[in-house]
This record gives sequence, C-alpha cells and structure tokens, in this order.
Amino acid sequence: GTVSKPPLLTGPDNYDYWKSRMTAFLKSIDSRTWKAIVTGWETPFVLDKDGNKTAEVKPEKDWSKDEDELSLGNSKALNAIFNGVDMNMFRLVKWCTVAKDAWEILRKAHEGTNKVKLSKLQMLSTNFENLCMKEEETIHDFHMNVLEFANSFDALGETISDEKLVSKILRSLPKRFDMKVTTIEETQDLATIQVDELIGSLQTYELGINQRKEKKNKSLAFSSNTGEEEGLGDLESDESLSEAMCHECEGYGHIKAECPTFLKRQKKSLAVSWSDEDDSEEETENESAKLVNALTGVCESDAESCDEASYKELVVTYKDLFNRSNEVCKTLEKQKKINCQLQAEKNDYLAKIGDLNKEIEKLNVDLEHARK
Repeated sequence: GTVSKPPLLTGPDNYDYWKSRMTAFLKSIDSRTWKAIVTGWETPFVLDKDGNKTAEVKPEKDWSKDEDELSLGNSKALNAIFNGVDMNMFRLVKWCTVAKDAWEILRKAHEGTNKVKLSKLQMLSTNFENLCMKEEETIHDFHMNVLEFANSFDALGETISDEKLVSKILRSLPKRFDMKVTTIEETQDLATIQVDELIGSLQTYELGINQRKEKKNKSLAFSSNTGEEEGLGDLESDESLSEAMCHECEGYGHIKAECPTFLKRQKKSLAVSWSDEDDSEEETENESAKLVNALTGVCESDAESCDEASYKELVVTYKDLFNRSNEVCKTLEKQKKINCQLQAEKNDYLAKIGDLNKEIEKLNVDLEHARK
C-alpha cells in the first residue's frame, strides 16, 4: 500500500509480508502510533488526592494533553489495523479497543504460541539446510530463494547472520561453481564477506561460464554444418555419376573410360599388336593382359554376358568403396569435434591457471608487506 493506505492481510500465506509492511506503515504515521503497538494503551482513570488510581474512569473532557496524545496514537494504530485486514481477519479483532491487543491477536493467530513458533523455526531450519541450487537455476534466482528464507526467519524473531548466509550459499552451489567456491574459501575470510558482494562475484563467474558454453556450442554447430555440406557434395557427385551417359555403349551410370565394352575392345587390340612381336615380348604381353584383365574384371567367355557382369561388379565395388569412404569421413568428423572440445577445455584451464597464478603473486606480495 501507499503511505495513506495500509497493506492488506488476507490470511496465513501473506502474514510475514503484511507484518513487515504494516510495521513500516505504522511507524510512518508518527511515533505515538507505533508506541501504541509496543507499549499498549489504557483508558485514564481518576486519581485520588494521593495520586493513586481509582476505579472511576476519567471523562474525556478532563483528559490531559499527554493523555489525549496517547489516545490519539492508539486510535490511529487501531484504525490502520482495521483497514489492513480483510473481512475474515476483521472478525478476530473487531471487538478490540486497544491497538496492541489487536496486533497480538493477529500475531498469535498466524505465528502461534512460543511452542508453535519453535516448531515452525525447526521446520524452517530443516528446509533451509536442504535448500540447494538447481542446475537450471541462475545465481539471481537462488539468491531470491535464500532471501525468502531469511525473511521468514526474521518474521519469527530469528535473524540469520551474513556469515551463515554466505556459508550456506557456497555449500549449495552446483559442481560448475566448484573452482570458484574453492578460490573464495582459500583466499577470503568468510566472516567478512557481505552477501551482496558474494552474489556479485558469483554472477560474474556465471556469466563467464555461459559465454564459454555459447562459444563451444557455436563451434560444434559450425563443424556439424561443414560435415553436412561435405556429405551433400559427395551425394551430388554420386547422383551426377548415376546420370552420366557412356558414348561407347550408350548406357548410363558410367563414362567411356570406365565402360567394360570399351576396355574389352582395348584389350583385344593390345592382344593383336602384342602377337606380332617377337618371343622376347611374350612374357610382357601376358603380364599386361593379366593387368588389364584384373582392372576391368572382363571375362573371356560370351561378350554380352561378360560386359553385363563386369558392369555389375564395378557398381558393387563402387558402392562398397563409397560406403567405406562415408564411414571414414564420419569417423574423421567425430575426431575433429573431440579435438575441438579438448582444445577449448585446454584453453579454459590455461586461462584459469593464469588467473590463479596472478592471485598467488598478489597474495605473496600482500604476505611480504604483512611481514614487514
């Protein structure tokens, strides 16, 4: 609410919030109003000649200036409370004439007796000890959760020191902050660190982690895209080969230089020319013929069936080699990615080592000054 309108109490869920804001609201009215909550107020009574209080209520017209001021403070506080609760809460305090009584009724209704309060504190302490930062949480979100617990403790009358909050935060961080936690614990006095100072340092470290992660993801995405483009190029080459036309046999899927019919004719031409040579060249002829035969896979039997068989063998061999090539390329890409990751991690560790060395040098200098 604003200064002219008190906060509204609707039930147990917002009592802690309401109590803190209502306290500030009552104090903002004037000092007499808040004193009416702290010390209470009672109706003035007539005094006897010795100055002792009698059982007779003093008429308002006879009140002194101080008595009027105290009564006004009580009225302002009671009015603020009446206007700061909903209809259900108002039923608890509607018969009250003293602001302190109304305040205590609401407090006990929501905080309970000392026994209930102690039980709430124990439960709150257990939940606080079990609190840990989740992997998907940010430092800011976790800080808000810790502050919510601190406010709940404060509402029950127990204040948590900064030292305890700092220790709790450091114990509750995920593994990705282990190095930062170790550095803080070894280089700083936890008893003197402010919570805001710690949170600022952790947020800076968190920003660095996120930036390195983003760079690594971009690097992996680039490597993946490069591999896909190379694979696409191989596929296009394969498709263009399947569409190629041979000018020798007018078939598809190969070119003239790879045509079995052309290679067979070339072999026969070579065989005719070699037969005209002297006997000293017969051995060379036989070896050359064997070499051509091995490369082309041409059969010596029926020409048409031989050509067809050679073509099918070439297709099978080509597909086998193509598949092997793809497997080798994929393996190579995986190794490249692993290498990039290892290189990035190496650079990170080198940077961290450099930072730690600087901190060590600074600490050594401070130690030397302290010894002097």
